[in-house]
Amino acid sequence: MKRTTIATGALAAVACLAAAGVHAQSAVTLYGLLDTGIDYASNAAANGHAVTRVSSGGMNTSRWGIKGSEDLGDGLKAVYQLEGGILMDTGGIDGQLFRRQANVGLDGRYGRLVLGRSFTSVYDTVIRFDPMGFAPFYSWATTGNATGPSKYGMTTGFDNLVKYSGSTGDFKYGLSYGMGEQASNGGDSAKYAAAVSYESDGLGLMATWERVNGNTVALTGRRDAARVAHLGAYYAAGDLKFWAAGRNYRLEPGAIAADVKANTYWTGVAYKPVPNVTLTGAVYYMDVKNTAAGKDADPLMFVARYRHALSKRTDLYATVAYAKAKHDQLVGLSRDDPGFGDTQRGAMVGIQHRF
Repeated sequence: MKRTTIATGALAAVACLAAAGVHAQSAVTLYGLLDTGIDYASNAAANGHAVTRVSSGGMNTSRWGIKGSEDLGDGLKAVYQLEGGILMDTGGIDGQLFRRQANVGLDGRYGRLVLGRSFTSVYDTVIRFDPMGFAPFYSWATTGNATGPSKYGMTTGFDNLVKYSGSTGDFKYGLSYGMGEQASNGGDSAKYAAAVSYESDGLGLMATWERVNGNTVALTGRRDAARVAHLGAYYAAGDLKFWAAGRNYRLEPGAIAADVKANTYWTGVAYKPVPNVTLTGAVYYMDVKNTAAGKDADPLMFVARYRHALSKRTDLYATVAYAKAKHDQLVGLSRDDPGFGDTQRGAMVGIQHRF
C-alpha cells in the first residue's frame, strides 16, 4: 500500500512537471469582445423615417478569436491568430469566418513577420490616434460615412499578406504587402502599407502611407491606384488626452475619369473625472475635392460619449452624434449604414464585455 502511494505520487509529480514544461513552451488564448446596444438614427430610411434597433458594435466591432505562440528557443517564437467578427444582434458571422485575422508567423528580437490575412500596418498605427477608437458607429477615422459616392478611407486589412512589425526604443514601425495574385499582371490588385509612430511620456506622433492597386483597364492600359497618407498626434496629461489627425485620399482611375480626392480631419478630447468614467468628445470633417460645383457634401460630424467601467472587462456606454452635409447632399453617421437626408442625428446605449 505504501509503495503504491509513493509510486502514484511520483507519477503525479512527473505529470505536473511535464505539463509545466509544455505550458512554458506554448500558450493558447481564447479571447473575445462582445458589444451590443440599442441605437436610434433619424433619416435612416428612404421615406425619411427614423429607426430604432438592437445593433452590434457600438464602441468596437464584436469579435472572437484564438491566438497562441510556441517558444522555439533563443528568443524566437512561432505565433498564430484566428479572429472573426460576430453580429451580436443576430448571432451571425460578420463576413467570412476568420475575416479579421488568419495568420501564422515568427516573432523574435528583430520583430514579427506573419503571413495570411491581417490588419495592415496603417490600421495598427492609426487606431491609436482616433478618440472614438474606430467605433463602427460615429467614427470616420477608417472611412467616411456610407452615404457618399466614395468613402475616401483606408484599407483596414489585406488578403495574401506579408507583414513585418518592429520597434526600436520609443519608435514602432511596420510594412505590409498584399499580393495581387492576378495572372495578367503582378502589380494588379497589389496592396502596400507602411507606418511609423513615436510614443513616449504622453506624446504620440504617427505617419503612414498606403497604396491599393486595381486591375489594368484594357482600354487605357492603366489601373486604379488609391493612395492614402496620414499624419496624427495625441498628448495625454493627467486626466486629459487630446487627439488631432488627418488623412489625404486620392484615387487615380484606370478608366478615363477625374481623380477622386478628399481630405479627412478629426480631433477629440477625453477626460476622466473619476477613475472608472471617461467622457469623450470628437469632431470629424471631410473636405471633398474634384466634384461638380454645388455637389461637394463636405460632411461634418460631432460625437459625445459617456463610458462607465463596471470592472476591468465590462463597460456601459451612451453616445450621441450629429452629422450634416452641404448643398443638400446626403450624409450618415455610420460607416456601414447610409443616411437619407442632409442631416442625421443618432444615439446609442450599450454594454461591452471583453474576455
